[in-house]
Amino acid sequence: MRTDDFWAVIDRATAERPASPAAVAERAVAELATRDAEDIVAWGRHLDKVMAASGTEDLWAAAYLINSGADEAGFDAFRGWLIAHGRKAVAAAVGSPDVLANVAVIKGAADTGAVFEAEEVLGIAARAYEQATGTPLPTGERPRTRPEVADLWDFDNEDEMRRRLPRLSALFLEPPD
Repeated sequence: MRTDDFWAVIDRATAERPASPAAVAERAVAELATRDAEDIVAWGRHLDKVMAASGTEDLWAAAYLINSGADEAGFDAFRGWLIAHGRKAVAAAVGSPDVLANVAVIKGAADTGAVFEAEEVLGIAARAYEQATGTPLPTGERPRTRPEVADLWDFDNEDEMRRRLPRLSALFLEPPD
Protein backbone atom coordinates (compact mmCIF):
# COMPACT_ATOMS: atom_id res chain seq x y z
CA MET A 1 0.00 0.00 0.00
CA ARG A 2 1.27 3.43 -0.90
CA THR A 3 1.53 6.16 1.71
CA ASP A 4 -1.01 8.25 -0.19
CA ASP A 5 -3.51 5.36 -0.11
CA PHE A 6 -3.09 4.93 3.65
CA TRP A 7 -3.68 8.63 4.32
CA ALA A 8 -6.59 8.78 1.87
CA VAL A 9 -8.54 6.47 4.20
CA ILE A 10 -7.86 8.84 7.11
CA ASP A 11 -8.70 11.88 4.96
CA ARG A 12 -12.06 10.42 3.99
CA ALA A 13 -12.72 9.47 7.60
CA THR A 14 -12.04 13.05 8.71
CA ALA A 15 -14.21 14.62 5.99
CA GLU A 16 -16.83 16.97 7.36
CA ARG A 17 -14.85 17.15 10.60
CA PRO A 18 -16.27 14.36 12.76
CA ALA A 19 -16.63 15.15 16.44
CA SER A 20 -13.95 12.81 17.72
CA PRO A 21 -11.10 10.47 16.85
CA ALA A 22 -13.49 7.64 17.75
CA ALA A 23 -15.75 8.78 14.89
CA VAL A 24 -12.73 8.90 12.58
CA ALA A 25 -11.89 5.33 13.56
CA GLU A 26 -15.48 4.16 12.96
CA ARG A 27 -15.51 5.70 9.49
CA ALA A 28 -12.13 4.22 8.59
CA VAL A 29 -13.19 0.76 9.84
CA ALA A 30 -16.38 0.97 7.79
CA GLU A 31 -14.43 1.84 4.64
CA LEU A 32 -11.69 -0.74 5.10
CA ALA A 33 -14.16 -3.52 5.96
CA THR A 34 -15.45 -3.31 2.37
CA ARG A 35 -12.02 -4.09 0.93
CA ASP A 36 -10.13 -7.30 0.28
CA ALA A 37 -8.46 -8.85 3.32
CA GLU A 38 -5.03 -8.23 1.76
CA ASP A 39 -5.75 -4.51 1.49
CA ILE A 40 -6.74 -4.37 5.16
CA VAL A 41 -3.55 -6.18 6.19
CA ALA A 42 -1.50 -3.79 4.03
CA TRP A 43 -3.24 -0.79 5.64
CA GLY A 44 -2.40 -2.19 9.08
CA ARG A 45 1.24 -2.66 8.10
CA HIS A 46 1.35 0.94 6.94
CA LEU A 47 -0.12 2.05 10.27
CA ASP A 48 2.79 0.21 11.93
CA LYS A 49 5.19 2.19 9.71
CA VAL A 50 3.54 5.48 10.71
CA MET A 51 3.78 4.46 14.37
CA ALA A 52 7.46 3.57 13.95
CA ALA A 53 8.23 6.86 12.18
CA SER A 54 6.41 8.84 14.86
CA GLY A 55 8.01 6.97 17.74
CA THR A 56 10.50 9.68 18.58
CA GLU A 57 11.78 10.53 22.01
CA ASP A 58 10.82 14.21 21.79
CA LEU A 59 7.29 13.44 20.57
CA TRP A 60 6.94 11.09 23.53
CA ALA A 61 8.14 13.91 25.78
CA ALA A 62 5.52 16.20 24.25
CA ALA A 63 2.80 13.61 24.91
CA TYR A 64 4.11 13.25 28.47
CA LEU A 65 3.92 16.99 29.02
CA ILE A 66 0.54 17.52 27.33
CA ASN A 67 -1.20 14.54 28.94
CA SER A 68 0.42 14.93 32.38
CA GLY A 69 2.26 11.68 31.84
CA ALA A 70 2.44 9.03 29.13
CA ASP A 71 3.56 5.45 29.59
CA GLU A 72 4.06 3.22 26.53
CA ALA A 73 0.33 2.67 25.98
CA GLY A 74 -0.36 6.36 26.61
CA PHE A 75 2.22 7.39 24.01
CA ASP A 76 0.70 4.98 21.50
CA ALA A 77 -2.80 6.32 22.22
CA PHE A 78 -1.53 9.91 21.87
CA ARG A 79 -0.16 9.04 18.43
CA GLY A 80 -3.53 7.48 17.60
CA TRP A 81 -5.10 10.84 18.42
CA LEU A 82 -2.52 12.57 16.24
CA ILE A 83 -3.08 10.18 13.30
CA ALA A 84 -6.82 10.92 13.50
CA HIS A 85 -5.89 14.52 12.66
CA GLY A 86 -4.20 13.57 9.41
CA ARG A 87 -0.92 13.40 7.59
CA LYS A 88 0.04 17.06 7.97
CA ALA A 89 -0.53 16.99 11.73
CA VAL A 90 1.62 13.88 12.12
CA ALA A 91 4.39 15.22 9.88
CA ALA A 92 4.49 18.56 11.70
CA ALA A 93 4.53 16.96 15.15
CA VAL A 94 7.21 14.44 14.22
CA GLY A 95 9.33 17.15 12.60
CA SER A 96 9.07 19.46 15.59
CA PRO A 97 6.92 18.28 18.51
CA ASP A 98 6.96 21.77 20.00
CA VAL A 99 4.60 22.92 17.18
CA LEU A 100 1.84 21.19 19.13
CA ALA A 101 1.83 24.30 21.33
CA ASN A 102 0.12 26.07 18.41
CA VAL A 103 -2.87 23.67 18.37
CA ALA A 104 -5.90 25.36 19.95
CA VAL A 105 -7.20 22.32 21.84
CA ILE A 106 -3.75 21.64 23.23
CA LYS A 107 -3.40 25.25 24.35
CA GLY A 108 -6.74 24.87 26.09
CA ALA A 109 -5.61 21.66 27.78
CA ALA A 110 -3.08 23.66 29.76
CA ASP A 111 -6.10 25.06 31.65
CA THR A 112 -8.56 22.17 31.42
CA GLY A 113 -6.30 19.16 31.85
CA ALA A 114 -7.79 17.47 28.78
CA VAL A 115 -6.03 14.30 27.67
CA PHE A 116 -5.45 13.46 24.01
CA GLU A 117 -5.65 9.74 23.32
CA ALA A 118 -7.34 7.60 20.68
CA GLU A 119 -6.65 3.89 21.11
CA GLU A 120 -9.49 3.13 18.71
CA VAL A 121 -7.46 4.56 15.83
CA LEU A 122 -4.75 1.97 16.51
CA GLY A 123 -7.31 -0.83 16.18
CA ILE A 124 -8.78 0.21 12.82
CA ALA A 125 -7.16 -2.58 10.78
CA ALA A 126 -7.95 -5.30 13.32
CA ARG A 127 -11.60 -4.29 13.58
CA ALA A 128 -12.00 -3.91 9.81
CA TYR A 129 -10.37 -7.28 9.15
CA GLU A 130 -12.60 -9.02 11.66
CA GLN A 131 -15.70 -7.39 10.16
CA ALA A 132 -14.62 -8.34 6.65
CA THR A 133 -13.50 -11.91 7.31
CA GLY A 134 -14.96 -12.96 10.65
CA THR A 135 -11.46 -13.86 11.82
CA PRO A 136 -8.75 -11.98 13.73
CA LEU A 137 -6.17 -9.94 11.85
CA PRO A 138 -3.14 -12.17 11.21
CA THR A 139 -0.20 -11.33 13.41
CA GLY A 140 3.21 -11.01 11.93
CA GLU A 141 6.53 -9.32 12.41
CA ARG A 142 5.94 -5.77 13.58
CA PRO A 143 8.48 -2.95 13.61
CA ARG A 144 9.55 -1.33 16.85
CA THR A 145 7.23 1.65 17.24
CA ARG A 146 8.84 3.52 20.11
CA PRO A 147 12.14 3.82 21.98
CA GLU A 148 12.86 1.65 25.00
CA VAL A 149 11.71 3.35 28.20
CA ALA A 150 15.16 2.84 29.73
CA ASP A 151 16.73 4.80 26.86
CA LEU A 152 14.58 7.93 27.28
CA TRP A 153 15.82 11.14 28.81
CA ASP A 154 14.16 12.01 32.12
CA PHE A 155 10.83 13.62 31.19
CA ASP A 156 10.48 14.88 34.76
CA ASN A 157 13.61 17.02 34.30
CA GLU A 158 11.91 20.39 33.79
CA ASP A 159 15.09 22.14 32.67
CA GLU A 160 15.62 19.57 29.90
CA MET A 161 11.93 19.76 28.98
CA ARG A 162 12.19 23.56 28.67
CA ARG A 163 15.31 23.21 26.53
CA ARG A 164 13.80 20.65 24.14
CA LEU A 165 10.17 21.82 24.10
CA PRO A 166 10.15 25.49 25.10
CA ARG A 167 6.68 26.44 23.83
CA LEU A 168 4.94 23.39 25.30
CA SER A 169 6.85 23.87 28.53
CA ALA A 170 5.64 27.46 28.72
CA LEU A 171 2.08 26.14 28.57
CA PHE A 172 2.33 23.11 30.85
CA LEU A 173 5.12 23.75 33.36
CA GLU A 174 5.20 26.23 36.18
CA PRO A 175 7.60 29.12 35.53
CA PRO A 176 11.08 28.40 36.91
CA ASP A 177 11.89 29.92 40.29
